[in-house]
Amino acid sequence: MQVKETLSEGLKREYEVLVPAADLDQRVNAKLDEIKGRVNIAGFRPGKVPMSHLKRVYGKSVMSEVIQQAVNDSNQKIVDDGKFKLAMEPKVTLAAEDEASVKQLIEGKSDLAFKVAMEILPKIEFSDFKKVKVTRPVTETTDADVDQALDKIAEANRQFEEKQGKAEKGDQVTIDFKGAIDGVLFDGGAAEDAPLVLGSNTFIPGFEDQLIGVAAGDAKDVKVKFPAEYGAPDLAGKDAVFAINVKKVEKPKKTEINEEFAKSVGAENLAKLKDDVRDRISRDFKHVSRTKAKRSLLDALDGELKFQAPASLVEQEFDTVWKAVNNDLANRKITWADEDTTEEEAKAEYQRIADRRVRLGLAIAELGEKNNIQVSEDEITRAIVEQARQYPGQEQQVWDMFRKNPQALAGIRAPLFEDKVIDFILELADVSEKKVSRDELLADDEETTSRPKIGKNKKAKK
Repeated sequence: MQVKETLSEGLKREYEVLVPAADLDQRVNAKLDEIKGRVNIAGFRPGKVPMSHLKRVYGKSVMSEVIQQAVNDSNQKIVDDGKFKLAMEPKVTLAAEDEASVKQLIEGKSDLAFKVAMEILPKIEFSDFKKVKVTRPVTETTDADVDQALDKIAEANRQFEEKQGKAEKGDQVTIDFKGAIDGVLFDGGAAEDAPLVLGSNTFIPGFEDQLIGVAAGDAKDVKVKFPAEYGAPDLAGKDAVFAINVKKVEKPKKTEINEEFAKSVGAENLAKLKDDVRDRISRDFKHVSRTKAKRSLLDALDGELKFQAPASLVEQEFDTVWKAVNNDLANRKITWADEDTTEEEAKAEYQRIADRRVRLGLAIAELGEKNNIQVSEDEITRAIVEQARQYPGQEQQVWDMFRKNPQALAGIRAPLFEDKVIDFILELADVSEKKVSRDELLADDEETTSRPKIGKNKKAKK
């Protein structure tokens, strides 16, 4: 085998490889020698078929296998000799392109010549993590936080009592309704004895407002327009009329947060309910705190790690992100102008985001490998169980889906691995805590939103 390097530029490598026809023939003979004892050919005893006859019968198919194996072996030798880690699978281009050349090659009458293009992973040098500064925002759970959470629990579990007179915002009405478009009833547009809290925004915009002022026994037509982005395409953007019969009007009862209330929501007593609520809030605060500390760490690493990212991986990441962004715009029926930017500016910003994500991903993977950080089967199992719990009654289907789908399983493993590497770095980094208010901790900024902000907010991040 002859290998000639023709390009070494950044992370790109290209080679010309030549495997002589004599070497291919030797490989074919060895392969045929392996199978001659297993094949049955009329007129010959097993293992006694002449090599010349075997070549006539199986030569072309075996040569195809030999060529593929020769290409794989050659590529692997290049990788091993260069001590490379590949970003993507090598791209192979055979010199034999026309039918006649391919025939010559398959018949063993010409050398195997091909070009191979590779993109390798960069060598990543890590700085002293003790010098990496990370800020972790923290806040304490106060009695006011607990009281606010209890009020929300009470609101979610509020009871109603019948009232005389007209319905007001916050009251609950029980109604029968039938919806029609152009006088024709449509599927899913009818119900009986449906409870509806006015002001809850449960129904489409404008529906609940028109029921303010109704009383028990009233009949009324409610005219609304389905939103353009409504989930059912056959209803989206269309005008509809709902024939309403009001069965009952009820006002909310004042909920006393006391021992009786605590027991009604499944707690042992009020003190235990408050303790449970405090623990839950504290866990939520710690989760947000860690998320923002992680963001601070990734920002610091982004500034430290200035290696070149493989263009193929960046392009792949960009394509994935860009497709999701454009789907989002289409679903929301808006344009880049509505986002106060242009498509060119957005592309440049998301290209930067893709590059950042690839570099940080490679750094995390390299660091995890160097420090033998692994995700255990128990950790994966717990994560799958947690996912399954989100689909009551379908737990077994969810479990089977993850266990039978390697891609889905990788989707479970990847964030667990990343979190373990992040925790490893945080243990070494210079982490300082910053006390903040509850509102500051929970502020919905570019650090906590899943979709990067562009346009009016140009600080888009991973």
